[in-house]
Amino acid sequence: MSAVFAIVGPSGAGKDTLIAALVAARPGLHVVRRVITRPESAGGEPFEGVTEAEFARRRAAGGFALDWQAHGLRYGIPAATSGAVAEGRTVLFNGSRAMLAEAARVFPGLRVLVVTAPAAVLAERLAARGRESRADIAARLARAGAYPLPEGLPVVTIDNGGALQAAVAEALAALEPQPETQAKG
Repeated sequence: MSAVFAIVGPSGAGKDTLIAALVAARPGLHVVRRVITRPESAGGEPFEGVTEAEFARRRAAGGFALDWQAHGLRYGIPAATSGAVAEGRTVLFNGSRAMLAEAARVFPGLRVLVVTAPAAVLAERLAARGRESRADIAARLARAGAYPLPEGLPVVTIDNGGALQAAVAEALAALEPQPETQAKG
């Protein structure tokens, strides 16, 4: 039975690191490769970098199951993700808290893993990426709690401020089917 998980949280919480560790622990997971309007050379997660024009073209052609704008960039979850869901796979995607209500409409039964870390850890990780100024980092930290989660979504909070293996263990437990899901199947 398929399950779709949105992995969300503030920049620097270690969402991509956690996702990579989950795949290492459970290779059968399907991780969505997002499409983002930034150069792939910017680093970070594995993603497909495209121009604004290409993103707009794909969006107009129905190429995204979901898309949103954040931090001056456009993000897209490819429409092909629905195929992995139809195959019954466990699907993970790095999302945004601001798009969760729409994601729940697109992927019924959506579950959310909120990845957190203390503010000092977030600041240190953001600075280490070298992509943003101190002012940009301060702005991101100020926005860290700005988006409340939609009501009614199953949410598990994962503290990724310490040892990665502790966060992986929490996340793996959260990926297990929920009792109400098993009863319906």
